[in-house]
Amino acid sequence: MSELWNIEKEWFDRGAEILCGVDEAGAGPLMGPVYAAAVILPPFCEIEGLNDSKKLTRPKREAMFDAVKDACACYAIASASVAEIDEINILNASLLAMRRALDALDPKPDFALIDGNVCRGFPMAAKCVVGGDAKSPSIAAASILAKVTRDRMLVELDEAYPQYGFKKHKGYGIKIT
Repeated sequence: MSELWNIEKEWFDRGAEILCGVDEAGAGPLMGPVYAAAVILPPFCEIEGLNDSKKLTRPKREAMFDAVKDACACYAIASASVAEIDEINILNASLLAMRRALDALDPKPDFALIDGNVCRGFPMAAKCVVGGDAKSPSIAAASILAKVTRDRMLVELDEAYPQYGFKKHKGYGIKIT
């Protein structure tokens, strides 16, 4: 068993039966919705190349997107809109997107590992894992699904509005040259 499964193993040993990882993408950019994914992996499955989405190149993330979807027992991707971000702030919108992703899972997990340092309002027991996308395969899988989905949305937006360069910067602030 990979050392990366240590966090999941701890919670399985404590009685979790269906465990999922949850992460968001889009809390840092200056524009666009925030996306979240929740992923239930079969216990101790190994996905070759699985890692934090930020540590993978775009082509590798794209390949891992399909690998995660093929390997997982269940996944869901959800978002919170720009209007929701403006109304409730980015942190609460991220948590809302995470709850939406969790609510869409079938079967429902009894435990969630949440990337970050805030986990409140979830419909099941949950544990925050700071830097979880680099420590937990379940969170890393969710990181990839959320990031690729958001990036694909911005590529589509770039086709409609090429003057803004969304395909290049994905909504993050960049140096203007």
